[in-house]
Amino acid sequence: MTTSPKPDQSRTASTAQEDSPMVLDAAHLDARLHRLRAAIDSCPTEVPASLALPARTSLEEVGERLVLGVDHTVVALLGGTGSGKSSLFNALSGLQFADVGARRPTTSESAACTWGDDAIALLDFLGVNDERRIRRESLLDADDEDELAGLVLLDVPDYDSVTTEHALQVDRLVPLADVLVWVVDPQKYADAALHEGYLRGLGARQEDMLLLVNQVDTLPPGGQERLLRDIRSLLDSDGLHEVRVIPVSAVRGDNLTQVRDILIERVRRESNAARTASAELDAICLRLRPSAAAHPVVTSPEHEAAAVDALVHASGARAVEASIREGLARPLPRALARPEAPSRPAVTAIRTTWMRRTTEGLPAAWLRSVDAEVMSPETLAAQTAEAVGSIRLPGHRSPVIELGWWGGLIATLLGLAWGGLMIAQGGNFLIPVALLVLGALLFLWSGARRIARADQEANDYADRVRERLAVVAARGLTTPAQGVLARHRELREALRV
Repeated sequence: MTTSPKPDQSRTASTAQEDSPMVLDAAHLDARLHRLRAAIDSCPTEVPASLALPARTSLEEVGERLVLGVDHTVVALLGGTGSGKSSLFNALSGLQFADVGARRPTTSESAACTWGDDAIALLDFLGVNDERRIRRESLLDADDEDELAGLVLLDVPDYDSVTTEHALQVDRLVPLADVLVWVVDPQKYADAALHEGYLRGLGARQEDMLLLVNQVDTLPPGGQERLLRDIRSLLDSDGLHEVRVIPVSAVRGDNLTQVRDILIERVRRESNAARTASAELDAICLRLRPSAAAHPVVTSPEHEAAAVDALVHASGARAVEASIREGLARPLPRALARPEAPSRPAVTAIRTTWMRRTTEGLPAAWLRSVDAEVMSPETLAAQTAEAVGSIRLPGHRSPVIELGWWGGLIATLLGLAWGGLMIAQGGNFLIPVALLVLGALLFLWSGARRIARADQEANDYADRVRERLAVVAARGLTTPAQGVLARHRELREALRV
């Protein structure tokens, strides 16, 4: 069932279905509609109003269409006066519902039989009067009709009626039906009103059309073959080479099982309404695609790490680390360097570089959103200075190492003094030598420990600086950007980019 009577829509919808792997039923289409609507709502400043407003209007139209239901297959029986389509309606439905014969030689008002549910909203839209509706399972409890669940069979007014209202009903229902079943009889199959008024203009819908030659039980022997050849020739001249022609008899039941099987197969496919709704959603997405990047945009740990490295350098922490490593390694330590507040130009450059790398490919509106959410250069510089300045520098001396160094110095001096005394008096050199060896060992141990401590303190300081600046970068750059990019990802997923 389609609700926009444009001849080329079935082709557009069919193409959209071929490109889309989604199942075209009401649940999936409704879910897709809500995802699109939510994505647009979540991006009020990023999706331009020139795109958002028309998209919202189109989504409302699709929503109204989905309310009618897209899980129904509307099959319209169309024919001229006396073609017997009402008899076929009764035969296919298995019910004596449509008026036939002398009681009402023309169909003046549409009748409908539904399988599955009542399709109330759809039949209201199609203009079927409440008294002209019947539900197949409401009368039969057997399961043999389950294969046709979702079918809506219409008996449409005669297209050749002299009443203008009847013709208007036909013209309205033809573009709304999923399957057009044209019913002709052996006398009026070449009617110009049928071929020129309808068939020749429906070449784009051949796959949705079927021509039933009714009343073949009235033909003489051998007449059916000639009749079918003539009808095939007429359809070919109309450009309808793919339309199937089936001889039937509502009286004897000729080939009605074949017709029923065709309807069962068609019910299993998606309806024109589903294809049209899907195509319109595709069109909405296509119009909205300029508002999103052509590829995924996500924050990168590598880009954050590069920003942290740059902040470490801008804060002077590298110089402090070097002064710790060199100063604490000396027997007489130097004064340690102090971190400095990073300059605004340096932090601005760091922020700009991170923004450029992180947001590559984003449309300008999304760039502005990321820029508004992340820290300003002034705030980033202030928090960088605060984070680095809050780290305590190590003490200049270690008591154990100092004790070892002074012990080595004393032992060496005692060894030299004692040795000189022994040289003067000619005594034993064992104790002086032992003191000199002890002094040398203490010097070597304290020197090695001092260098090791300097390296450890420098490394610990560098680690603490990176940890705190990583928090600053995550809190000021990555986390707020991720919030914006999450909305961008939601939009891209809804648009199927």
